[in-house]
Amino acid sequence: MKKNIGSKLALYPTPLVVVGTMVGGKPNWCLVGHLGIIGHDRVMVSMSDSHYTNQGIRAMNTLSINIVDEAMLEKADRAGCVSGTNSDKSELFAHHIAEGGVPIIDASPVSMVCTVDDVYKTEGFESFVCKIAATYADEAVLDEKGHLNYDVLKPVLFEMPTYRYLKTGDVLGECMTFGKE
Repeated sequence: MKKNIGSKLALYPTPLVVVGTMVGGKPNWCLVGHLGIIGHDRVMVSMSDSHYTNQGIRAMNTLSINIVDEAMLEKADRAGCVSGTNSDKSELFAHHIAEGGVPIIDASPVSMVCTVDDVYKTEGFESFVCKIAATYADEAVLDEKGHLNYDVLKPVLFEMPTYRYLKTGDVLGECMTFGKE
C-alpha cells in the first residue's frame, strides 16, 4: 500500500548546472537544480524570481546552461552560496563570450547557449522556456560518433528535499530492451 505524502515534487535527482548571463555588463553565475527538457530543442530553467541573475536573463533574452561535473563542484556551489546583488561573481569561473553575448564556463564539460522563448511565472519563481541555439562539448566527453558519452561525462546530480549532490551511477541496460519478448 502506498502512503499519500502530499503534493511533493518527486522527480529528483536532476542535473546540476550553473546558469550564466550578463548583468550590468558583467558575467553573473547562478547555481540551478530546477530544470527540465520540454522537447528535443527546448529546455526550461526555473529560478526563484528574487535571483539577481534573472535581471540579466530578462534584459538579454539569453542564457547559458553549464553542466557541473565533480571537478567544478566547489566553484559551482559557491555560485549558489552568494548573491550577485552583494558579490561580484564575474571572475568566479574562467569563461568566454559565446553567441548572443552570453558567457559560458570554460571548465564545464558541456555548455548550452539558449534564447528565451517565454517566461512562465508561478508563485516565487520564473521558469524560462528556452530554445537551444548551440551546444559546446569538450572532445573528451564525446564518443567516436560525436555524441555525448555519459560513461565519461558524469554530471553532478541535485537531489531535493535533502539538498545533496549525487554522482551518476551504474548502467542498468539498454533502453527499449527490457520489455521486448
